[in-house]
Amino acid sequence: MEPDAIAAIVDQWKRERPDLDATPMLVIGRLFRLAQALDQRLRPPFAEAGLGSGDFDLLAALRRAGEPYALSAGELSRTALVTTGAITKRVDRLEARGLVARTVDEADSRGRLITLTAEGVALTDELIAVHLDNQRRLLAGLGEGERADLAGLLERLALTLTASDD
Repeated sequence: MEPDAIAAIVDQWKRERPDLDATPMLVIGRLFRLAQALDQRLRPPFAEAGLGSGDFDLLAALRRAGEPYALSAGELSRTALVTTGAITKRVDRLEARGLVARTVDEADSRGRLITLTAEGVALTDELIAVHLDNQRRLLAGLGEGERADLAGLLERLALTLTASDD
């Protein structure tokens, strides 16, 4: 079997700098390339729906929140892992399309909530089904046990990275 591009890079480093252990690239380099490849393959349905980068994440966060499908900008920022400034730009785009609305928070009249409209709920429900089918297709080369093992290993890696940030 021919080595992949990352394995070839590691082999080159072994040859050029045998004093260094380049094997972490076998994981990190592959994860980086896979993230790029997955993004390219997952983005088209959202682009076809006229959604920009991150717009679906915001819609999905609101839909997952359950009825009345409303969150504050701060809650959306924590869920989507982006700044409130980025949330504001996304909300502006989605509000212009009629997919979300800004409403007054009944619990705090000074606060504002971002709420999915009926059209936003319908589009999100349609796209999440397409998105999950697309994800299943992309993982079809792995068996159920392999997917479970990979999910567990990635969770463990994510936890170690989070712990190292503390």
